[in-house]
Parts: sequence; structure tokens; C-alpha cells
Amino acid sequence: MKSKILNLIIVLSFCGLAKSQLTMHKFITAGYVYQNQSFGEIGGKLLFLSNDDVLFRVGASALMGSVHNKFAIMPKVNADFLLNFQRNVDFYHAHYFIVGAEASNKYLAPKAGVSLFGILDLTGGYGFSLDKAGINGKELEGLNINFTINIPLVLLN
Repeated sequence: MKSKILNLIIVLSFCGLAKSQLTMHKFITAGYVYQNQSFGEIGGKLLFLSNDDVLFRVGASALMGSVHNKFAIMPKVNADFLLNFQRNVDFYHAHYFIVGAEASNKYLAPKAGVSLFGILDLTGGYGFSLDKAGINGKELEGLNINFTINIPLVLLN
């Protein structure tokens, strides 16, 4: 498991160095995740695009919440495709459809949803448990709902 996490960190590091025909934007994210338990989320994402029709995002974050009256923190990684092939509209690409997946050390969840300007995301899916012991004795399998705000770092400069 540690080698998989190390490989993921290396791949994400080199994604930032790749300067082919893709544009990359950095985001700070904050949100709410329901995965058979409520969690707050804080992290970061990288957005890759060559045009505005198909966007690709990868991210890493920490889920924090109380499970069985004990505070718990859980790492999470995610990857999303944002899709909008709409043409000749006044407010160009105001919304995107999201297809992706997220994974932690406790569950794996494919998801789908919508995004407003790539900044406000609402997604849902189903989480499959990877660890029957769960977190603080609670297995994290079932409905997965995410509400996320993605703040571009360009706005903070």
C-alpha cells in the first residue's frame, strides 16, 4: 500500500513539470463529504486542459470528522473529467458534467455530478469498502455525496 501511495505522489509531482500542450491551474479545495458518515474536506487539486471542452483534475485532500465520538482524519485522492461540448452559448461553459472516482485507505467511490464554472461541485456515487474494520469501527460503504468549493490560487495572489 505504501508503494502505491509513493508512486501516486511521484506521478502527481511530475504532472506539475509536464509542459506539453496542456495548461495547468492549481486549486485549494474545501467541502463536505458524506460517506456513511459526515466529513469535512480540505486539500488541493490540479486542473489540466488543452481546451474548455474536456478538463481533467487530480487532487489530494484530508477528510476530517467524528466517528463514534472520536475524531478521525483520513487521506483521500481523486480524479475527475469535466465535460461540456456545448457550442454557441452566451455564457461559455458555465456548467460541466463530472465523471470520476475518489479513493481513500478505507473506500473507493466512482462518482458523477455537475460543476458550476469548475468551482462549485456537487457529485454523488456509491462507496465500496476497502477495509471491513472501517474507521473507528464503522465501515464506510454506501451512498457517497460531495459538495466542494475549488478556489483557484490565481485569485489569492
